[in-house]
Amino acid sequence: MSLCIAGGAGFVGASLAHRYRQHYPDRRIVAFDNLSRRGSELNLARFRAHDIEFVHGDVRFPGDLESLTGTFDLFIDAAAEPSVHATAIDTNLQGTLNCLEWARRRAGALLFLSTSRAYSLPALRSIPLREEATRLSLDTAATLPPGLSADGISETFSTSGHRSLYGATKLASELFVQEYCAAYGLKAVINRCGVIAGPGQWGRVEQGVYTLWVARHYFGLELSYTGFGGRGKQVRDLLHPDDLFALLEAQVACPAAWTGEVFNAGGGLASATSLVEYTQLCREATGRSPAIGSIPETQPTDIPYYVSDNAKARAAFGWTPQKTAQNIVADICTWLVENGDLVRPLFK
Repeated sequence: MSLCIAGGAGFVGASLAHRYRQHYPDRRIVAFDNLSRRGSELNLARFRAHDIEFVHGDVRFPGDLESLTGTFDLFIDAAAEPSVHATAIDTNLQGTLNCLEWARRRAGALLFLSTSRAYSLPALRSIPLREEATRLSLDTAATLPPGLSADGISETFSTSGHRSLYGATKLASELFVQEYCAAYGLKAVINRCGVIAGPGQWGRVEQGVYTLWVARHYFGLELSYTGFGGRGKQVRDLLHPDDLFALLEAQVACPAAWTGEVFNAGGGLASATSLVEYTQLCREATGRSPAIGSIPETQPTDIPYYVSDNAKARAAFGWTPQKTAQNIVADICTWLVENGDLVRPLFK
């Protein structure tokens, strides 16, 4: 099976490319990327070393996609401006439209990586929560809205109302994926990913904060709890790239599911953590305790709680995430130890 990954030099794209190469030594793997993300150029040497083709191009320009030679069995659209504060509509929406038009002619199937930010921001901000010693927890004694249970947020949770420009572009892209399935018979799957974190991510405050959090502990740099009183009790579930790859492999093995269906792709309750709890994991793993400040003000797009209910994906594909937040911290630490001189300037 030949494979092309748009956004292939970014964190998620490169992580998937290397995992495909490890599992399939003889498969043609192409990483397509414009190298606009900080640190993405550092992946090129590893691509060459592992026989992963790299094509420099931008999904915003159809002519760049046409420079890809041959056809592919699978096209993974991982190209996006992933910050919730970004307004890169041309990349996140027009880029997807260009990928769809290219994929319907040149690829056997499309796997679209979407985001949990497709869910309604007002609905997410209205989730009933109770404050505990180290985190905010779901108040299961309250009346829960449709799509929310003790297991987290499912695919039926509200997408009505605003969500951020980033979330809007990804939700719109999902709709176009489904339209291409209906109009052209495109085979596609949509994965709404939660927070993906792990080695190889050049984390920033606005995106990739869980890798940044480990790195700043490791290098002894200052940090701040931001929003919701600045106490670090907001909660996210984390997904390791290993578990994302395992999901994709399970989905490829189920061709009947490629009808434009949407699946939550998150770590679930087992990997859910607050920043306070994550800080303790970082301290234990690095042996360092940098100063942590407090910024109580909450940004308009911030949310206090998100945990993926991935029951639909588990039932459809027999997939269960294996890596916990502790595993993710440990793997990031190993990567930092092995690449400290290379990555240090990118985390300052």
